[in-house]
Amino acid sequence: MKLPRRNFLHLAAGAAALPAVPRLAWAQAYPTRPVRIIVGFAAGGPADIVARLMVQWLSERLGQQFVIENRPGAASNIATEAVVKARPDGYTLLLVNASAAINATLYAKLNFNFIRDVAPVARVTREALVMQVNPVVPAKTVSEFIDYAKTVPSKLSMASGGNGAPSHVAGELFKMMAGIDLVHVPYRGAAPALTDLLGGQVQVYFGPMPASVEHIKAGRLRALAITTAKRSESMPDLPTVGELLPGYEASTWYGIGAPKAIPAEIVDKLNKEINAALADHKIKERLADVGSTPVIGSAADFGKFIADETEKWAKVMKLANIKPE
Repeated sequence: MKLPRRNFLHLAAGAAALPAVPRLAWAQAYPTRPVRIIVGFAAGGPADIVARLMVQWLSERLGQQFVIENRPGAASNIATEAVVKARPDGYTLLLVNASAAINATLYAKLNFNFIRDVAPVARVTREALVMQVNPVVPAKTVSEFIDYAKTVPSKLSMASGGNGAPSHVAGELFKMMAGIDLVHVPYRGAAPALTDLLGGQVQVYFGPMPASVEHIKAGRLRALAITTAKRSESMPDLPTVGELLPGYEASTWYGIGAPKAIPAEIVDKLNKEINAALADHKIKERLADVGSTPVIGSAADFGKFIADETEKWAKVMKLANIKPE
């Protein structure tokens, strides 16, 4: 029996749509069991704080428990590899941070390609670094610091949380744009770098704002500028580095990623809920307490941001010849 062309096309279209029906229903029911968010750092740090805010919100809104699994090591590469290898079903997520964009160039041999293997879900926050000096440095502004550094070439030491850390690449970008030479001193983390800055063993540090703010207020450190494109709401009198060096911008940031083949419907659902969290007054206040600014946007926005950051830091690290420790 021959079917009229119109009937045949109608039936074919219906048949083609059948696989999408269970897929959509599955996404609408998601999650039906606990969801892991893998964090590539030890518990208690800024990454953990951001992750805990997200798991609490998502657990309450989606009716299933979201839990944090800390897998520190290799500048978050261990955590990323675990997520890349996980089933792309939405039950294993990754807390993405600035290291993802840096590591793509820093490490010559990774078992994954972040942009290829990780699906962006939502950007969560950005955090300013503070260009801060020990008070023995006779500079109260970025301009004065640059002038002073030029009078004592290769004599000022710049601390960082390690080779390729956000504090390191932020400082290297500053050196390039300011045309000065600073001696890089890498530490195993932000805490020892800050300790030696306080002690005067190093003179300048592009460090996280939350850890430094009390020392700055007490006069134990002097803040010269913040590294984000816009001034901080918590320290509005502090200029940005970009006000003197147009185009300068460096920050730490966090977001949520997933294995690449995760269904788009689940990404949309998670993105919507995360953006709702970031618009919530209490969440915004809690993030402000730790020096974070919420960033609302689509999964595509986050993907473009990661690609842009990867390209930017690749240029800096190649010019500065930064290698892993």
